[in-house]
Amino acid sequence: MTKVHPNISAESRTPPPSVAAAIGVGELETPPEVLTVWKKSLLFNCNGFTVFDAKGNLVFRVDNYVSDNRGEIVLMDSCGKPLLTFRRKKLSLGDHWVVYNGEEHSNPLFSVKKHVTFLNSKSLAHVTPCGGGASRGFFIEGSYTQRSCSVYDDSRRQVAEIRRKEATAGGVRFGVDVFRLVVRPGIDVTVAMAVVILLEQMFGSRKG
Repeated sequence: MTKVHPNISAESRTPPPSVAAAIGVGELETPPEVLTVWKKSLLFNCNGFTVFDAKGNLVFRVDNYVSDNRGEIVLMDSCGKPLLTFRRKKLSLGDHWVVYNGEEHSNPLFSVKKHVTFLNSKSLAHVTPCGGGASRGFFIEGSYTQRSCSVYDDSRRQVAEIRRKEATAGGVRFGVDVFRLVVRPGIDVTVAMAVVILLEQMFGSRKG
């Protein structure tokens, strides 16, 4: 894929029936899924993300109006159907978000908390299941600002990776607003994208 803005009228990508169960998905002998993430909304006067698969089809989108206080974010499929809702946890130490299925307000699927330390640690955040069939947590290391970080499961196996998008054959180089999300067996692609969204909230405006 050499274009950032390919086919946006593709059929909606069907998410798994239960994202909570997908956090503990079994490992399969399948190749990784590589997504191209564009840190730009398709709507005017919005911040967000536009995400394409390897064939150039739109699979995810996030549209946050500039006037919003960013206390709530919705991850949608290509047709605008809400998949996950992120809500900042109030009265908590550090940057802490709770993630819900669709637009629900109860029974959270998992939470993501920024790792806070006075030491020079590569650890960025932790993903903790909140029940509902979830059985696995994750932790993230590296530098989101440099688009070079990895998601590991509890067994220290790399299940996802954020990395720079390679230059095109014509020599066109992409900045940090266009990057790769590599999703391997062991984490659902929707959960991996959730990690990207929250890393942007935690580290997008400064080095991390």
